[in-house]
Amino acid sequence: MSGSPAPLVSVVVPVKDSIRTIEACLRSIRAQTHEPLELIVIDNFSTDGTWEVAQQLAHHAEQAGPERSAQRNLGIARANGPWVLWIDADMELPPTIVERALHAALDEGADGVFVPEVTVGDGYWTACRALERSCCVEEIWVQSPRLVRTDYLRSTGGFLESLSGTEDAELRTRMIADGCRLAWIPDEIVHDEGRMSLGFIWSKRYYYGRGLKRYRAEHPGALSVQAGSAVGAYRRHWRRLAARPGVAAGAVFLRAGELAAYGIGAAIGALERPERAS
Repeated sequence: MSGSPAPLVSVVVPVKDSIRTIEACLRSIRAQTHEPLELIVIDNFSTDGTWEVAQQLAHHAEQAGPERSAQRNLGIARANGPWVLWIDADMELPPTIVERALHAALDEGADGVFVPEVTVGDGYWTACRALERSCCVEEIWVQSPRLVRTDYLRSTGGFLESLSGTEDAELRTRMIADGCRLAWIPDEIVHDEGRMSLGFIWSKRYYYGRGLKRYRAEHPGALSVQAGSAVGAYRRHWRRLAARPGVAAGAVFLRAGELAAYGIGAAIGALERPERAS
């Protein structure tokens, strides 16, 4: 980027009733070393004070729904920069992460950059999630790009709004199928998942699973590749898992329940009336 002005990066954050984490999230974005940067928050009509925080800290704050994919797409439409980075309201960015992701994109001529995340929080099941996720930091088929060219997102329709929870994976698979060049950085987004419970985790996976019919139709075989990539990562990091056998056993149980919840959600979703393409 030497010799020319640094490009504007637009950071898009969809939010809904996220008062526990929203201020830390938005302040971490405002504290980035990269300039210029704009912060766009799309709030799904929060009632817990999230909207008021967003209005104070965002460069552009707007209320819209109905789901995260639609909120992200609206943020992309509002973006003024040639690059868009998105995170969720329970995530925090280390201060140099936008700068380093953009450097990687420009140095490698990439259309998108993978930025892995690390789970933090309280309780046993959160520890299980953190251990499981730590094995997959370098797995492209498990991660999803977070920094992407704005023109690519707009020309391909952004996120599929019929999906919820798997929209990141669909974008990754689409970019790979389109022959996009993708870079990766080792810096990690901090994902504050609080104190997780099995019921909460499995109910989310069931909800996400209801959109898998569309994902499978768009990208046949992608789910099998993703699952195989995750299993391979666990095998390569068996020593890390073996060092914490009690947590590793919980992680296996957690993942098995998630797969079952996905499967039930997918079966229910397959019985529903086909959705119109978005």
